[in-house]
Amino acid sequence: MSQPGFFDVEDRLRVLSKFGDPLEKLSRVVDFEIFRKTINRSISFSSSGKAGRPAWDCILMFKILILQTLYTLSDDQLEFQIKDRLSFQRFLGLGLNDKVPDAKTIWVWRERFKEHRLMDKVFRQFDDQLKDQGYLAMSGQIIDASIVQAPRQRNTLKEKEDIKQGKVPEMWQEKPKKLAQKDRDARWVMKHSKAKSKAGEKAIDISVPQFGYKNHISTDRRHGLIRRWNVTAANMYDGSVFEELLDLENTASDVYADTAYGAQSNRDVLTHKGLKSQICLKKPRGRSMPKHIEWGNRKRASVRSHVEHVFAVQKDKMDLFVRTIGIQRARVKIGLANLVYNMKRLTFLERRSVPVG
Repeated sequence: MSQPGFFDVEDRLRVLSKFGDPLEKLSRVVDFEIFRKTINRSISFSSSGKAGRPAWDCILMFKILILQTLYTLSDDQLEFQIKDRLSFQRFLGLGLNDKVPDAKTIWVWRERFKEHRLMDKVFRQFDDQLKDQGYLAMSGQIIDASIVQAPRQRNTLKEKEDIKQGKVPEMWQEKPKKLAQKDRDARWVMKHSKAKSKAGEKAIDISVPQFGYKNHISTDRRHGLIRRWNVTAANMYDGSVFEELLDLENTASDVYADTAYGAQSNRDVLTHKGLKSQICLKKPRGRSMPKHIEWGNRKRASVRSHVEHVFAVQKDKMDLFVRTIGIQRARVKIGLANLVYNMKRLTFLERRSVPVG
């Protein structure tokens, strides 16, 4: 086998571009350099002394975390794929002879994002970039939440009770390695849905227990971009974080949500902030739904359902699943998924805005 030459690599990259390398498109529409000051300000490295290896470039490491989220890779798999795939190397600005951060380094940088709460900062900064490019939050907002599953915990009844009370089970305190593998922030919740019976006649209720966290988001109706987000345990009531998801910069006052957000306190918040409630109304207890309310709910639901596209992309395309321990690490994981969704959405919006011919 002959040794690959410089032009051989260039030729292969041209072929990848011809096939439509999605990472090349992402690099064209996202200016990653805007994040440099924000990340460097939060993560400072000691410059005293001349010994030791130089620190990895912060944008390189940030883009590695973006790759990990896009392709659902473990730290070890990600290290291998960067060394193996030309498209990854081009996205990161690495040559064949350049060093690649190892799995441990990737883990350390993800931990830094947790410790310095960087996800909120970089997400807001990218939202500012979107607005500078003309993608203002417009036409109202849609609020919803989705469960993000985590590995299920096998605990005794006594351990579960201690966790609910915010205590560390006594047996775990004696085994620090076991304690390190126990997620005391994630919670169980029953996921209710409807499915058609085998006969295809009447829909039946299905309840499935799920363990993990909940991704709360607010998207703008015009562009379908996530503008606000939060992460809680899976058992958290959706409406409890309603106010902090409201985007007051949206150019329209309509706020769409399902019946889970219909508490009077949430409606009062909308009135106080000068926003218009488009929250679906619940069926009156013991009575049939009035026709005008049923019609209104159907109209609101047709708009509200657009937010499901976000969760479908995250769960089907990104295979979003929290494998880390604790809500702060889960916040980094889910926050990256929300940021990457917006980046992918921007590539779609930019492609659509290019005139044909």
